Parts: sequence; C-alpha cells; structure tokens
Amino acid sequence: MTFLVANWKMNPQTSREARHLFDMIVDLGRLKNVETIICPPFPFLSVFGSPKSIKLGGQNMFWEAQGPYTGQVSGKMLKDLGCDYVILGHSELREYAGESDEIINGKLKMALKCGLTPILCLGEREGEEMGHVLSAQLEKCLKDVAKNQIEDIILVYEPVWAISSGIVGSGKPCLPDDALSASLFVKKTLSVLYSRFLAEKIRILYGGSVDAQNAASYVKEARLQGVLVGGASLDGQEFSKIANSLNDLT
Repeated sequence: MTFLVANWKMNPQTSREARHLFDMIVDLGRLKNVETIICPPFPFLSVFGSPKSIKLGGQNMFWEAQGPYTGQVSGKMLKDLGCDYVILGHSELREYAGESDEIINGKLKMALKCGLTPILCLGEREGEEMGHVLSAQLEKCLKDVAKNQIEDIILVYEPVWAISSGIVGSGKPCLPDDALSASLFVKKTLSVLYSRFLAEKIRILYGGSVDAQNAASYVKEARLQGVLVGGASLDGQEFSKIANSLNDLT
C-alpha cells in the first residue's frame, strides 16, 4: 500500500471551501493501491465527519491527555473527530512554534497511547549535514518508544530546503536519489536503535514540493512508501493526478 498524505496547513479560509475541496478528492478512496489521508486545519475536521473512503489526520496535537492547556488539542479529541493519523514534528512547527525533539517525543508517545498513527517528519535545513540531523532527530523523537510500537509510526523525510511554501525552505528540488540516500540512512540508524528486522519494516515517505510530475518517482526510484503533499493538495485536480500516478505504480 502506498500512502498519500495531504497537509492543508492553514488553508482554506472557510468551511465551505474546505468542503468543496474535500468533495473533489473524496472519491480517491476508491483507489485500491493508495491510502489517502487528509490533514485539514482543526476547525474543519468536524465538517467532514468520519468518511469511509479516505482517512483523516490532525496537523498536530498536545502531549497531555487533557487539562489547563489553552489553545491545545488532545489526541482523544482527534480520535473523537474521526482521525486515525496525526502529523508530528513538521518543520514549520519546529520553526514557528519552537518545537524541540523532546516536545515531539512527548506528543508521539501520547499519540500512540491514544491509538493514533504518528506521521513523524524529519529533515535537515539548508547547509546542515543530513546524517547528523536525522540521527539526532530519530534518537530524541523516538526515545522510550518500545520495539512493539515502532511499526505503528510512519516517518517522512522532508528536507527543509525543499519546502517551497512559507519562509522555512527555498524550494530547491530533492532528487529521488537524495531521498533514497536519506531513507537508507534512516533505516541504518533504526537498525542501531532497534533492529535491522524492524528497520526494514518501517514505512518512510517523502515530503517537500511534491506535485504530479515528481510524486511517483519518489516511490518508484527512491523506493519509498508514499508522499506527504503540501501546496499541491489544495488543488483538487492536481492532487487527484498525484493519487492516480501512485496508484498506477502497483
């Protein structure tokens, strides 16, 4: 199964627009070889209900189950709104909200406790050494995560320099060979932290300026298990083309 994750970020601006976009892509659930996951802003989760054809995910969550945490959203809230997944450690939250690997680790463990599948984002900034950054992120974000839980986590290699939106990245293309090198390094690190057997079973996606022209190459050439899509997921036709290109691979 190939995973296609849509991160709508802080878009669109009205529930009517969100519903329209959702209706344009909801039929992607009929694709046999693709698991489509939509991660809209929190207010729009209730607009969609619990669709059977595709999956819902949150864009973030808090590390505590409940309590006096103004402005935060718990894992249980996401589950109640029909979510099966949650994105954690996205570079924009690391940049704008100051999220550290230690904070992300707490959120990840709470997500697992709530029955959510964490989609953990990893990646280096421009000028940083890929291996050094990824090994540190993996070690800290997965601290105290048991061997029997690691298979319940999806990893995303999302080099910050390849993100085209906002001020975080420059939008430079990440070639499939580069993504493959990063995924092999991730598996090598996981082999040390856990075991080679578990490292080979982990699901790794690619994220960073994904569109209909390059999405399939990250699965076919880089041998990854799917993609995380940002800006292109806001265009129903473009997103559908991405989904169909992935479905045609298997």
